[in-house]
Amino acid sequence: MQTTLEKLSRRDWRRPLEAWLGGIEAGWAIPAFLAIFIVFWMLQFTITYINVDLHPDVLEAWSVGRFWTWGNPKHPPLMGWLAHLWTEIFPLTDWSIRLLAMVNAAVALWAVDLIVRRFARADRRAMVLLLLMLLPVYQFHAQKFNANSVLLAVWPLATYCFLRSFETRSGFWSVATGVMCAFAMLGKYYSVFLIAGFGFAAIAHPQRASYLRSPAPWISMLAGFVVLGPHIHWLATTGSEPFQYAMRVHSGLPIETSLKDTVEFLLGICGYLALPMFVWLLMAEFNLRAVAQDLRRMNSGLRLLALIFVGSIIFPVVTALVLRTNLPSLWHLQGLFLVVIVAVCSAQFAVERSQVARLMLTVAAVCVIALLAAPVQAVYRTKHPYKQGRNFYSLAAAVLNREWHAAYGIPLARVSGDDGLAFAAGFYGPDHPVYSRPFRFQGQWGIPRDVTLDKGWSALCFADDASCMSWMDTVGDRTEREQRFEFTVQSNLWGMPGASRKVAVIMVSPVKGENPSLPKNSNDERLEDFSSSRRRTHNSFFHRAENDGGSALDRVVRIAKSP
Repeated sequence: MQTTLEKLSRRDWRRPLEAWLGGIEAGWAIPAFLAIFIVFWMLQFTITYINVDLHPDVLEAWSVGRFWTWGNPKHPPLMGWLAHLWTEIFPLTDWSIRLLAMVNAAVALWAVDLIVRRFARADRRAMVLLLLMLLPVYQFHAQKFNANSVLLAVWPLATYCFLRSFETRSGFWSVATGVMCAFAMLGKYYSVFLIAGFGFAAIAHPQRASYLRSPAPWISMLAGFVVLGPHIHWLATTGSEPFQYAMRVHSGLPIETSLKDTVEFLLGICGYLALPMFVWLLMAEFNLRAVAQDLRRMNSGLRLLALIFVGSIIFPVVTALVLRTNLPSLWHLQGLFLVVIVAVCSAQFAVERSQVARLMLTVAAVCVIALLAAPVQAVYRTKHPYKQGRNFYSLAAAVLNREWHAAYGIPLARVSGDDGLAFAAGFYGPDHPVYSRPFRFQGQWGIPRDVTLDKGWSALCFADDASCMSWMDTVGDRTEREQRFEFTVQSNLWGMPGASRKVAVIMVSPVKGENPSLPKNSNDERLEDFSSSRRRTHNSFFHRAENDGGSALDRVVRIAKSP
């Protein structure tokens, strides 16, 4: 009797799994899985960050996209375009931006499945997605929508198009390959290594002759340059500022440091892949000889994917050593799907439903642990705030907006200072002031133009940031229309007081008769926070502040943030 009940119970437990796997081929199961993925991780991140504002990278992505341009001096424009389009539809809130990030991750997984379905059926398609769930890439990395995570969906889509173009040599897929490669470059210039991987794979593949002699690669290149044309023109007319930024920030390292970074890059990729690959080898019963034989016998398409991954790893390593740049493994997370696809789809052993069930339970356990940890993380961060100051962004923006309106009775149009606080003032403030420091001068404490101050301007600094505070003193010395004050903001979670931090503000009133309306065009000189002729270093400002001193009207405003 007990044996019969156990069999019935086991059968009942397997029934939902059987239905889901059957629905994969029917077409509804993967979309349902991705919808659940979005809802679950939205819930997890909402609880985790219930009293914490968006990451400054995310706020920067939105700030970049406020004005539709073909580029900006720091990053290519794709992340800004997507943020702009998204906020044209959804409200400007934390949850909508987090939804954008999770939808982007879900589209990435859907694009991976597009590739997998060319080599495998339901069980292996499910395994690839479940193994990818064991990576931190599609949840914790993806929830920060920035120039790195925007590539999560673009890279597999470009890879799928290239695979189809290589297999069919058709004009449609060749054009699609060029277009997607262009979008990858518009996401981040690091994508040049994906394109280099395509070239490496095309040359190293046994079927290279038939592909390279066809019009397909030339059509792809033409289509890519057509889509990139406006951005290339922008680069040519603005002095290639993003390349200057990249070289200024990431290059010029000692060779030993660059070599150390490349080793850590390779070890980091291995570390990210360790858990899913361990689980996969466990399923293969650690028969490494059989795994190696399967890899040697892989079909043409899988061989192409393997070569793409190898090429996309070799070229950044070589480039980093030649140019002596740093190379974080974080930059390559969007390419790890290739390893999982090749490993799962090249294996010849049969995949048992029980293996899929155990893998699903493993992923479910990880998700449950993450959900249970969410309130613990929220409580911990209430007392131990993030170093960027994310716990206080919206609080500071609210105080700045209130005090500006109380002082001048007009909308606040421009804000600067600490980047995180300035981005937050633009996002969370009801007036949505524009971040007024040109991105090409980001990280340099320059003096605002007179025309900027004349139209009304404000800036925020954390009071314990010596560089920002000395810059604020220097700006205050240039005008007699400023007001200075400090206030303290304190986080609060479920009635439990948390950490506090002091914020300093300078407000410069607009000259009478100046139009205080928000700028409409990002190329307008009104957005120029400071000119290149007035740039100074942190040290020079600090030295001047020490010699000249500075007066400030200090007052303390304490507010509490409750979810």
